[in-house]
Amino acid sequence: MSNALLEVRALNAWYGESHVLHGVDLDIREGETVTLLGRNGAGKTTTLRAIMGILRRREGAIRLRGRDLLALPLHRVAQTGLGYVPEERGIFASLSVEENLALPPKVADGGMSIEEIYHLFPNLYERRHSQGTKLSGGEQQMLAIARILRTGASLILLDEPTEGLAPVIVQRIGDVLVALKERGMTILLVEQNFRFARKVADRFYLMEDGRMVNSFPGNELDSHMDELHSVLGV
Repeated sequence: MSNALLEVRALNAWYGESHVLHGVDLDIREGETVTLLGRNGAGKTTTLRAIMGILRRREGAIRLRGRDLLALPLHRVAQTGLGYVPEERGIFASLSVEENLALPPKVADGGMSIEEIYHLFPNLYERRHSQGTKLSGGEQQMLAIARILRTGASLILLDEPTEGLAPVIVQRIGDVLVALKERGMTILLVEQNFRFARKVADRFYLMEDGRMVNSFPGNELDSHMDELHSVLGV
């Protein structure tokens, strides 16, 4: 896929002596939302960590706009335009919402202004003077996403954004992803809930035991239900 924004080829990765990714191939075009599906332990989060360089023992190729990222240190990878929202969110709990939003460094033009952030996340405007410790789980997730949107990152890696959240907040996160998609944002989404992901995903990759076992367009999701139930156990 020569026009891919991100290309991952034959990616292998290890935690210590444990071989956890086995020849992963992945492509994302600019403006796409691509979802990685798989059970817990399938290798989804590990794939994101390997792409970002958090997981350092890797082999293969990771290219962003044709630039090889594999040899870059972590801080340089972030400067290329990759934004990572981990499952644990990683906000500064002792700082207010506004202070959290002021911290991320700019990596490129095009990052959202504070006003745009508050339009996208009205909850954060209402809680703008509250410390991170006083935010609900859903508000913390919104803040984690919002911080990355401030940086101008061209590709967001989003890990399990709906995990443990109430249905009304899951709906709100879904609406935000739809809005980002309409703005042309490129997103790699890790998610177990394919019913949530189907409203935004252009394509799906299915992972099992550290391998990509299938990929298909979003509009073919229904025809893969038997496979999804088997692999995901739902």
